[in-house]
Amino acid sequence: MKYKSLVAAGAAVALLFSSAAWAGDKKMIVWVPNGASDFWKLAEAGMRKAQTELPDFDLEWKYPERADAAIQQRLIEDLAAAGADAIAVSPLNPKTQTDAFNKIGSQLPLFTFDSDAADSKRVFYIGSSNTELGKNAGEVAVKAMPKGGKCMGFVGNTGADNARERIEGFKAVAGPHNIELVDVRTDDHDQTRARANVDDTLVAHGEIDCMVGFYSYNPPKIYESLRDNGKLGQITVIAFDEDPITLGAVKDGSFAGTVVQQPFEWAYQGSKMFAAYLNGDKSVVPANGVDIIPGKIITKDNVDEFKADLKAKLSSQ
Repeated sequence: MKYKSLVAAGAAVALLFSSAAWAGDKKMIVWVPNGASDFWKLAEAGMRKAQTELPDFDLEWKYPERADAAIQQRLIEDLAAAGADAIAVSPLNPKTQTDAFNKIGSQLPLFTFDSDAADSKRVFYIGSSNTELGKNAGEVAVKAMPKGGKCMGFVGNTGADNARERIEGFKAVAGPHNIELVDVRTDDHDQTRARANVDDTLVAHGEIDCMVGFYSYNPPKIYESLRDNGKLGQITVIAFDEDPITLGAVKDGSFAGTVVQQPFEWAYQGSKMFAAYLNGDKSVVPANGVDIIPGKIITKDNVDEFKADLKAKLSSQ
């Protein structure tokens, strides 16, 4: 039976898993994101679709208690101790977590998604090229501000590779067009703080005429603050991801556009690749250790089509 060190790990660890887990000899693959956010609903839907095609595996999605690298690390250590066969993680801070990831990676296959930890013993990364996503956002900014502008960025954690690469990509495209990213305010995935950062910018930085929300929950907080302060339409907003508030703002013209990823495909394709790897098929590992699923630019012109596709994916599960 497939309980390995479950008893030794303790009852608290066992409760990490749903009652459906650990059925018979099924292998367990667990996805661990970087924190709780509506952004991950699409990825969970993709994982559930993969589950219907992988009857010999149990797929689980486990959130850390909060967006903290130490807490995330304890969670994946507990999962490994409880007998998970593979873990996919979106690192909160790959630089500080590398040694810990190496320890886990020496025990079981460790994969990364959304944000990579390329220097660790992970098998491979699946997700977006965050540099390219940042460049896409820069393209939106250039089109929306042909005369240039001064932008304030907002993000959860500048230490994460996905944030750093998006910022670098944005600067690379927007900078030569006289669009300056003056600063990037962090919030450690605290949404109250994310809103406060926007409010504070409106008070302290009157020169800012552009805002960039680099994580999925940042654009909705930008929208709320601009709406409540009577600034909607006065400040150009470039967004990331597909929160309903963000898509509504793109549709009504309050936001210039948003750059979306394909988290559904990360989890759908990733789950099947991880399962194949566990079954001994090493050909699924990309030659360079990176499997890129391109993002998309969503503007007023294509937002309705995108929303229809989004609804279909979420409702099919």
